[in-house]
Amino acid sequence: MLDNLLKSAALHESVVIPEGWGQGRATYGGLLAALMCSRLLHVVGDDRVLRSATVSFVGPVAPGAARLTVEVFRNGKSVTQAEARLYQGDEVFAVLLASFGATRPSRIVVPPVATAPVFKGPDDCHAMPYIPGVTPEFIQHVDMRWAEGAMPFSGVDTPDFGGWMRYRCPVHQMALTHLFGLIDCWPPAVLSMFTAPAPASSMCWTIEFLHFPEDATADTWWQYQVRTDASAEGYAHTEANIWDDQGCLVAISRQTITVFA
Repeated sequence: MLDNLLKSAALHESVVIPEGWGQGRATYGGLLAALMCSRLLHVVGDDRVLRSATVSFVGPVAPGAARLTVEVFRNGKSVTQAEARLYQGDEVFAVLLASFGATRPSRIVVPPVATAPVFKGPDDCHAMPYIPGVTPEFIQHVDMRWAEGAMPFSGVDTPDFGGWMRYRCPVHQMALTHLFGLIDCWPPAVLSMFTAPAPASSMCWTIEFLHFPEDATADTWWQYQVRTDASAEGYAHTEANIWDDQGCLVAISRQTITVFA
């Protein structure tokens, strides 16, 4: 159960990466980010809110034993800077560099420029199916509904798309850590330009959190919309916005993606 896994990561340095979360030859990156985030949040404390994080996927993580370490670089009056690392054996396989900030009054208010797209409802959108041996294993845990744009390997000229997302697996209480793990479920946008399966994976992922709704539940649908800024020389650069089901912008996500096609 995802809740138990995140709780274990928060309380213990040693964790076991379960089977069934595969993404090609590696474990799903969103799960790794969520585990590291859980550990960091436990160490840093509830009075600081995660404002931004950068995840580097150093190598493919296999199911089995892993170790999570945390280093707090500075714990200031308002801001905490810290890092989590995921080890298997003596090697680092993932790193999360995070900035936490306490909430404080400010007269500077600039509403988000990006407004939520008007999508068809999730029930009217095409769902990404879980097909054992064909789609990545982790798809069995997440529910993605395409609302605009093409699905992977469609051979289209424009890679951008959008849709709805939430977990399929039981989630007792939806928290920011759960959302962190969910956002990475979408395939690299450029996969829709591919005419046949070929490798592409996240190399570096930066995410900024603007707002997390306290009333979010496991049934909450989140909107996702991605734009490809550029792709050349085997690397693609994308930016995505994420909104809650009330149309409030909750996160901005940027990725550098390796492309082998």
